[in-house]
Amino acid sequence: MTTWLIKGARILGGEAADLLLADGRIAQIGRGLSEAGAQVLDADGLVALPGLVDLHTHLREPGREDAETVETGTQAAALGGFTAVHAMANTDPVADTAGVVEQVWRLGREAGHCDVHPVGAVTVGLAGERLAELGAMADSAARVRVFSDDGKCVSDAVLMRRALEYVKAFDGVIAQHAQEPRLTEDAQMNEGELSGVLGLRGWPAVAEEAIIARDVLLAAHVGSRLHVCHVSTAGSVEIIRWAKSRGCNVTAEVTPHHLLLTEQLVATYDPVYKVNPPLRTQEDVQALRAALADGTIDAVATDHAPHPAEDKDCEWAAAAMGMIGLETALSVVQEAMVETGLLDWAGVADRMSYRPARIGRLAEQGQPLAPGAPANLTLYDPSARWTVDPSAFASRSRNTPYQGMTLPGRVVATFLRGRPTVLDGKIA
Repeated sequence: MTTWLIKGARILGGEAADLLLADGRIAQIGRGLSEAGAQVLDADGLVALPGLVDLHTHLREPGREDAETVETGTQAAALGGFTAVHAMANTDPVADTAGVVEQVWRLGREAGHCDVHPVGAVTVGLAGERLAELGAMADSAARVRVFSDDGKCVSDAVLMRRALEYVKAFDGVIAQHAQEPRLTEDAQMNEGELSGVLGLRGWPAVAEEAIIARDVLLAAHVGSRLHVCHVSTAGSVEIIRWAKSRGCNVTAEVTPHHLLLTEQLVATYDPVYKVNPPLRTQEDVQALRAALADGTIDAVATDHAPHPAEDKDCEWAAAAMGMIGLETALSVVQEAMVETGLLDWAGVADRMSYRPARIGRLAEQGQPLAPGAPANLTLYDPSARWTVDPSAFASRSRNTPYQGMTLPGRVVATFLRGRPTVLDGKIA
């Protein structure tokens, strides 16, 4: 394996130092390092961050390879600075057996752009009727620790309690898509004054908040771990804050798009802004940013949801929900959190690497940049500015809400166990 010497990178945005990567590990960190035969990378002005970890990625394979594959999705992840992703279970067939999660895990290993950790379904076929093979998936080669019916809510309280109890045996976590189904039938956008003006059926905040309130109580009752997917309302933040203050073992994530975009964009009727949960109000955005800054929300997760053009380029009511986000996530977080002074780069490392890795129980990811740690890192240029052109994305789909926008920062290089997956902003 090639030895790499990274010269003059600003560790977490602080003092510049050199990093020597050898045998998949960080061998040394210091100034004026040299190593005969090492490949040298000039990182003057670049911020060194631990490799990012995404808790919420849709890779679509198996079943919807027209939208994304493990190969293209993990290329997009590497270009976004990620060294590990959790692949959601709503594939076809659903990842509800040891066989399917092992298939996704092996495809990730073969692609080699980042580690792929499959998320197992909570219920068979995501149908919400009976538990999937949680234990078999945990014992499989994929060693699944995160389970979710994402896209659908585990709305049956008894089933949710049983799932929470079951995963305790192997320190798993239930990642809930909090959406009360009866309250969101045919819902198209955030419920409020604007939904009335536009004539679109509203998606009330209480549909999310009611499920979170129920689940934190259930998790506390059985002493299990609960993770709340893509929190989107100020009320949800207050429930999670209350639960944490009582010692409940609950964690939560927010998407980059819910940190930046608001429901006002829906007034264009452009389906690229149709997402689940929906874009909310500016007040919600401010509450989510504050909660991520103070740690009430633990992590940023992309909810990267690729769709082919035929599923998005249609009238609003018929369009699929979701938007891609792996290749823009760090830039959006810089725009929403760093340039507003709410997080520094150490905070970004905590919310986009350390904490997601701990939630997913990943031993070799989300480690501080220190001698002896796995050489998983990204080098980022925060001074860059770029105009989003989805035709240049590695993702097979193009449904980004940022097309034509100028965003800050670019990933220059990504290393996975000391091997570059991205160099000079391109797949290595």
